[in-house]
Amino acid sequence: MDSSKITIEDIARELNISKTTVSRAISGKGRVSSETRERVRSFIELHHYRPSAIAKSLAQSKTFNIAFTMPGKYGFIDMPFFQKCMWGISSIASESDYDVLLCMMEEGDISSLKRLIHNHKVDGVIIGRTYENDAAERFLLAEKVPFVTVGSSANPDAIQVDNDHYQACKELTSVLLLKGMKQLSLIGGSTKYIVNANRLNGFMDAHRTMGKQYLPELIKTEVDDPAELEAAVEQFVALGSDCIVCMDDFVCNQVLLKLNKMQVQIPKQIRIASFYNSAMLENNRPSITSLQFDAVEAGIRSCEILMRRMDGKKVSSKTWLGYNVKLNESTSVV
Repeated sequence: MDSSKITIEDIARELNISKTTVSRAISGKGRVSSETRERVRSFIELHHYRPSAIAKSLAQSKTFNIAFTMPGKYGFIDMPFFQKCMWGISSIASESDYDVLLCMMEEGDISSLKRLIHNHKVDGVIIGRTYENDAAERFLLAEKVPFVTVGSSANPDAIQVDNDHYQACKELTSVLLLKGMKQLSLIGGSTKYIVNANRLNGFMDAHRTMGKQYLPELIKTEVDDPAELEAAVEQFVALGSDCIVCMDDFVCNQVLLKLNKMQVQIPKQIRIASFYNSAMLENNRPSITSLQFDAVEAGIRSCEILMRRMDGKKVSSKTWLGYNVKLNESTSVV
């Protein structure tokens, strides 16, 4: 008998018992005599039987799949983060014989997630990007599907894994102000993403805590068009901004390209900092002052917590991950 092709039906036929009895013996659930269980165990060991995913799902009422949701229009901007986070998730999932299904969702459209849940394709979900008033979270709570968010959530019933973006951005902004920069500008994307809202709040609260004023005209959020970004950079330079603070690495890269076109020297004429660093900025010269977060760790921790939740174990409602403030040449005082 080819051990690589053995099925539950083969075991049942060879031992002259039912397929149901074999499944119960394998799963450890249901009434099966110790003698029969031992016969099945011995046969499995002898023939190196490994239950297929389908057989395991039927025996244990599990799919052995989890979903990782990503925003449909993430584009190049979030690719480094999601790649690293996905690596962390997959490394933990594989240890428990789980596979990871990608689920792309547009803002407000969770039809792809609903399809996975209603078709019983997954046992749990990791939400990769959180929104204000998040429809995916509400749906999963209503369906009683275990889930974990990578990012903070306004929903008190959501299990969350996140870096403290608010505190990190407040700390970096405070450092820039302490270095003598008086007119900081901020540019970034949609504050419907909770991570961006936290970054904005950290920036503004750093000014308030230190008794400093920020100019509303030096804060540009909801920027998703290259022409709009370039116009904002031109305005910041014209208003005499000491330093342009970027909400993430992609925005920072675009700002750097624009300043290069304008022949504005960094840090001699203006300074640059980013609230998120990735490989995109690593080789820039001058080196960029930034916040560093470990996306792989976020994936690992979120998947570990989801696995515990799916096993019915108690988990913390919020898990904070660390960050580093990396001061580099782009904010040097010349």
